[in-house]
Amino acid sequence: MADEFIKGFGILTGAGLVWMVLAGWYQTPSFFMTNQLIAPPPEPGNVFDAISIFLIDIFLWTAILGALTFWLLIPAGREAAAALEERRESS
Repeated sequence: MADEFIKGFGILTGAGLVWMVLAGWYQTPSFFMTNQLIAPPPEPGNVFDAISIFLIDIFLWTAILGALTFWLLIPAGREAAAALEERRESS
């Protein structure tokens, strides 16, 4: 269980850090406003801006779904497989 936790935590912190950096660059119009990191992004000026704006959402969902996968789905799947195997052995 500890290895799943650290894998999920690594994905959460790594992808979350990249999301915060990109959202800070592109979705923070002013640091004195209340909608930091969630403001609508500007129109991309070049290809690199377009790629970065696209990657903001990718890294956000990678952080969320990656952590949930390793913290909930994989342990639940292992528990279900163990329960199923135990049921087969007892029958």
